[in-house]
Amino acid sequence: EVRLVESGGGLVQPGGSLRLSCAASGFTFKPFSRHAMSWVRQAPGKGLEWISGISEGGAIYADSVKGRFTISRDNAKNMVYLQLNNLKPGDTAIYHCGIGLTGGGLRGQGTQVTVSS
Repeated sequence: EVRLVESGGGLVQPGGSLRLSCAASGFTFKPFSRHAMSWVRQAPGKGLEWISGISEGGAIYADSVKGRFTISRDNAKNMVYLQLNNLKPGDTAIYHCGIGLTGGGLRGQGTQVTVSS
């Protein structure tokens, strides 16, 4: 059974940084390294917003986070990361990692990021 577990969220002041991690496990038929992965978020009272994806072709970002967030992965450790810089109050949300480039596949339970002074 594929499992995704996010960590690294917390409370941070505007302008601050966080690094989110996603530990993936349970890949049997197709190794983790061959899966595109993504991050999506859900702000209070709003729907899911795709923010970034990574595949063998590279990384892509939503305009709302481009230049501030960086996605990366370590295939040897089955990990996906999201570096969040210059955080804004509007970035407050639960952040989920997911399978697939645009977040349409299985997702983890998420980690809460709160940006507030």
